[in-house]
Amino acid sequence: MKDFWSIVKRYVRPYSGYLGGSVILNILSGVFNVFSFSLLIPILQIIFNINEMHYEFIPWDAAAPGFRDIALNNLYFYVTEAIGHWGAGTVLLALCLALSLFTAIKTACYFGSAAVMVPIRTGIVKDLRMELYRKILSLPLGYFSQERKGDIIARMSGDAQEVETSITSVLDMLIKNPILIIIYLVTLIVISWQLTVFVLVFAPAMIWLMGVIGRKLRRQSAETQLLWSDTMSQVEETLGGLRVIKAFLAEKRMSSRFDAVTGAMKNKAGRVATRQALAHPVSEFLGTVMIAVVMWFGGSLVLGGQVIDAPTFIFYMVMLYNIIQPVKELSKAAYGIPKGLASMSRIDAVLNAENPLSERHDPVHLSEFKDKIEFRNVCFSYEDGREVLSDINLVIPKGSKVAIVGASGSGKSTLVDLIPRFYDVSSGSVCIDGVDVKDISIRDLRGLMGNVNQESILFNDTIFNNIAFGVENAGMDSVRMAAEVANAHEFIMEKEEGYNTNIGDRGVKLSGGQRQRISIARAILKNPPILILDEATASLDTESERSVQDALEKLMASRTTIAIAHRLSTIRDADEIVVLDEGRIVERGRHEELLALGGYYKKLYDMQSL
Repeated sequence: MKDFWSIVKRYVRPYSGYLGGSVILNILSGVFNVFSFSLLIPILQIIFNINEMHYEFIPWDAAAPGFRDIALNNLYFYVTEAIGHWGAGTVLLALCLALSLFTAIKTACYFGSAAVMVPIRTGIVKDLRMELYRKILSLPLGYFSQERKGDIIARMSGDAQEVETSITSVLDMLIKNPILIIIYLVTLIVISWQLTVFVLVFAPAMIWLMGVIGRKLRRQSAETQLLWSDTMSQVEETLGGLRVIKAFLAEKRMSSRFDAVTGAMKNKAGRVATRQALAHPVSEFLGTVMIAVVMWFGGSLVLGGQVIDAPTFIFYMVMLYNIIQPVKELSKAAYGIPKGLASMSRIDAVLNAENPLSERHDPVHLSEFKDKIEFRNVCFSYEDGREVLSDINLVIPKGSKVAIVGASGSGKSTLVDLIPRFYDVSSGSVCIDGVDVKDISIRDLRGLMGNVNQESILFNDTIFNNIAFGVENAGMDSVRMAAEVANAHEFIMEKEEGYNTNIGDRGVKLSGGQRQRISIARAILKNPPILILDEATASLDTESERSVQDALEKLMASRTTIAIAHRLSTIRDADEIVVLDEGRIVERGRHEELLALGGYYKKLYDMQSL
């Protein structure tokens, strides 16, 4: 329960006003429920003609015989007086109308108490998803290289939904049911404390038996959510790799994998659902046993003419039956809390993930790039200890074009990713204008840079919004100008809706060259002083490459450019070419100089020429 209340403190505080309204409406609901059923006593008296005794009015402030007896006596007095004036039928009709009125007020309060909880339930889940989404945006790229995307999606969808259905539903139960239990219990004690003491002897044993069923539910729920993550991961992998699956005739293999994980989830979820389904019949049976025992004991008192009369005993039994439902719902809460906490622990694993790319509390703010980018004795290793870069020393002056080349796995992309702090160096430093990037505001640092990657990263939105992505208040004229520079305006205008055309998931409605030119237009609109090109033309055909390369030349004009290139023909004009091999700089110089050296660069160049 400690974990549950910590969640309540974290997410319910903004909705405390709704909680207060729920408490008030639940109190009114319980009180009017008691009033409505208390009318059963005179109704039963009239129906069964239990009015042989003569009643005298007893003042309410009388010292004896006690408030309960005074209230019952005076109630019978008023009913008999009314029957004497208007007749039994009229009084019976009035009592039934009063019963209906009290019931209407009670149900209205009950509905109101449930309605005011809706903003809390939906609000908590919305806040939870937003917190998780912001955390995902803040985590470094290295975190996601170790986590499966499907698992992250499962935590945001299935686990967050489980928190709503379990934790927030339980919150409603924990507000409503204790209030009703207290009101009904006080009523039972007022009616007959002797009978209530007898009931309380058996009730704890019954409640304990109900709670035994859910002991292992939390562990099983956690395992079920883990299997749900596996399912989402496989769906995500399948959608991303459909082309390969079909090309290699692997449909049956993928179907078998999916069948295995969904089968395991079915079995695990079935066991959890069975335990939950067992809760209702067990509580129903135990509740009936308790009612039967009380009816036997209370009936003996009525037959013996002790303590309580028959109509009051029936009212007592109605109240006792009413108190069973809140008790049963509290037992359901005992099952729901562990299940929701299992999901919340998976969400907290992301929310509490450490972000090594912390920003200083007083970072240096840069509004422009003035001099140079410098790598000083830079080394970088992943968390598993595998060294990727070793002793990198490199100066990139403002306005220059530097190309990074090397075989796959030589550390080219990692080297470039250190500049915008997608990763932090293991040792050494990366400086811009003499300031370590760790000391610069991350927003200012990345605001100086534009990226064009090998894989065009586009969003399921319009062409306009993809070009204007990250640029506030971008107008159509500036977007069109950027598209024209990127050689994209012509094919955009061929679309039926022009710049308002939706390009589909990851830009699937566009060709590879068109997607890349949209990415270039986005970088042009941002107008950054530092441009990072990560193999921007490597995946294009010759014709598309020509259009994209022309757009890149326009983009690189008057900008400091760092280009990763597989096709060495695209970087002949670079001011300096840096050759990496196994994380070390092995050669550097201009194209002609490196060819004249006859070393590693010439070997790469000759292989591409062949």
